[in-house]
Amino acid sequence: VACAAAEPILFDGRLPRGYTLRDLDASIGPYLSVVKGAQNASHAPYSLTPTQYTTLSPLPPTPLWPAVSPDIPIALTIDNTSIFTPGGSAPQLGFRRTDLIAQPSAPGANRTAFNDGMLDAGLTAFHFSVRADEANPLNFTHEYQAVWIEPDDGSHVFDLQIGTPFNTTLASPNTLRIRTHNGTPLFSTSFSPRTWHNFAVAVDWPAQTLQTFYSRDAAPLQRVTPVIQNAGALAGSEGQGDFHVALLKLPLIDSADTPAEQADVVHFGIQEGGTEGIVFSGVFVERLRGRGELSRGL
Repeated sequence: VACAAAEPILFDGRLPRGYTLRDLDASIGPYLSVVKGAQNASHAPYSLTPTQYTTLSPLPPTPLWPAVSPDIPIALTIDNTSIFTPGGSAPQLGFRRTDLIAQPSAPGANRTAFNDGMLDAGLTAFHFSVRADEANPLNFTHEYQAVWIEPDDGSHVFDLQIGTPFNTTLASPNTLRIRTHNGTPLFSTSFSPRTWHNFAVAVDWPAQTLQTFYSRDAAPLQRVTPVIQNAGALAGSEGQGDFHVALLKLPLIDSADTPAEQADVVHFGIQEGGTEGIVFSGVFVERLRGRGELSRGL
């Protein structure tokens, strides 16, 4: 892949030395930690909560970016308390979810302006590396969504999907998939354990196109898709939104529900299993000079 000289880093979610669980719990730093269950975000010595949704992982970070500042991986977990209740809305009983949302570095800065004017403008690349949490494995009979950009209408500009898509059967559910706005798989690979899976998704906002780059562990990112039109994506502010690094688990169909309820995956369906998790590293967003060119993440 062509690598340009370092381009501006618009958002850096790679946690520096000295960052603490208390910071993560209090939404200090790069992430807003409010989309979660009713417990505190983190379980740490200062907190007596019986569950944890976010923690600083002891795993080494992705080796893809050895020249940058130390990056503390983040483990996100869900369990049966991971039910988010949006303000003024009903609890999302069909989901289990823990989300971290990218926020501007300046305290009190407007997040919408940060998205619209910085992350979701021009040509930008969204970098993230994921690794299986072997202590808290996923249940691949379910669909999980792990990374996305979410406009106000709840759609996704793109997303990272794991497992079996909702209300389908799939021969190889242990799979990572980058999907377009309309849910079409753009790239897929096996979610092999003990491996950092490195992604970059380049979004050309004016042209409404996507391109995916991928590698494993220390291997350089490589183009794995051409530039494709992001069918159905909305132009302008309606197509812009928050950058989520998350673990969202969709339910299974409950045969006792009505057809309308079965289609309402947010509030209905069957959830099963205990604590499940995923680990993130190497999360940042950069401005690109041109299509097919990534910087070195410096």
